[in-house]
Amino acid sequence: MGRGPTIGQYFPGDSWLHRLDPRAKIVATVALAIALFTRDAWAALAVYATLAAVGLVVSRVPPSFVWRGLKPLVWLLVLTFVAQLFFARGEPLAELGPLRITREGLETAGLLSVRLVVLVVIGLLLTVTTPPIPLTDGLAWLLRPLRAIRVPTEELAVMVTIALRFIPTLLAEVQSIMMAQRARGADFSHGGPIRRARALVPVLVPLFIISFRRADELALAMEARCYEPGQRRTRLHPLRAGRRDAVLGVIVAAAIGVAAVI
Repeated sequence: MGRGPTIGQYFPGDSWLHRLDPRAKIVATVALAIALFTRDAWAALAVYATLAAVGLVVSRVPPSFVWRGLKPLVWLLVLTFVAQLFFARGEPLAELGPLRITREGLETAGLLSVRLVVLVVIGLLLTVTTPPIPLTDGLAWLLRPLRAIRVPTEELAVMVTIALRFIPTLLAEVQSIMMAQRARGADFSHGGPIRRARALVPVLVPLFIISFRRADELALAMEARCYEPGQRRTRLHPLRAGRRDAVLGVIVAAAIGVAAVI
């Protein structure tokens, strides 16, 4: 866990957030994600940013671990900021040839970029403080009403959890393959877009092979543990909500309420 990417990776701990019921954390994350996009105001965004910052402190997750989770998204944030900055209409502040920076574009770019950072941090808090199995159980429990319309909720929850589990694994594999290719003389940082795209071919081919191999190993492991889709499963640790989860609900509801009125 020390040097690799951490998107979707669990960080072992015993903080207040780690001990919460996964269902409460999932509901809180979804509620905050929706509320984040309901108001375009710096004051409301400051409330959510403060809540996310407090969550990081309470979770006791090292800042370096959080940064490795955010680092792969830096280019997305930069692209989003630049797109809003130069292409939004409004009162011009400066001109760079055919491009214009407007007051409205600057404000929109700032709001959207900060909003995306807060959204990623909130989602990161869910995955770093919740082990994969409880996360699967929580998703399956929350999706239970969809069984009435024959939606395979258990399978959906397992698919989401497997995807979250394998994101850091595949990113680590990409880093290992690129390091091996650089040792053989490959160059990924020079030349135009076409040359860089061609240089990635020696990375993508072994990545696909490794991905299929891991998928086959996972299928064999699930079959060896008698996993069968559509069957009700018993759980070693049944989910139990308590006072801590109610406190989380009150905190999230209060933050959304304050952000809605200020």
